[in-house]
Amino acid sequence: MLKELPQKGLLNLLYILNAIIRLEYWPKSLKQAQTIMLPKPGKNHIDVTSYRPISLLPTISKILEKLILKWINKELNPHDWIPNHQFGFRQAHSTIQQCHRVADTINKALENRQFCTAAFLDVSQAFDKVWHPGLLHKIKKILPARYFNLLKSYLQERHFVTKYNNETSSSFQIHSGVPQGSMLGPLLYILYTSDLPTSRDTTMGTFADDTAIFATHADPTTASRNLQEHLNTVEKWLKKN
Repeated sequence: MLKELPQKGLLNLLYILNAIIRLEYWPKSLKQAQTIMLPKPGKNHIDVTSYRPISLLPTISKILEKLILKWINKELNPHDWIPNHQFGFRQAHSTIQQCHRVADTINKALENRQFCTAAFLDVSQAFDKVWHPGLLHKIKKILPARYFNLLKSYLQERHFVTKYNNETSSSFQIHSGVPQGSMLGPLLYILYTSDLPTSRDTTMGTFADDTAIFATHADPTTASRNLQEHLNTVEKWLKKN
């Protein structure tokens, strides 16, 4: 529909988007998400866990997000702040490449007759658990100053309703997390976790919120100790963040 707007309509849309950027204020009407519940195949539909929630966001908001994402990627070199072990939501990086990297670490350990210990971590509802004050602190630290107020407004006072068939719930405020289904959400999550601790005695691979940590050594006790020490630092980071 937006693509079919006449020239006057497109100009008015442009004025709105420019005003949002100039005023550094994200309108509340563009921060309302509608969550629809899709049933998982072969599951008991009486159980609430048998549904996959999908967040639908205003299209105009996503257009502006895409423009901002383009500006950020143009101004900042991703290699300057995205850690090398993070392969999620990055150009020229894929799950297959990260899997090859993980398999290579294991194969090298076997070829060198070393023991390889590993821990695979997954953060439950990771995108929904992002702590806003911590995220804003990292936005201020990493991104150019002009993005801070705009992204602060983007994150605050977001609401959602849940729709199922012809029924719609009341509106609820979102107090944490990055918007599901958004263009900026993946970037903000990677930014938030960019300071996840690493160790010179281990190899780490991440894809969004999935993390694998490997420690290899000729002595199995040393390999396990190096892995556990790294896990201890990750635990401290998780408690803080």
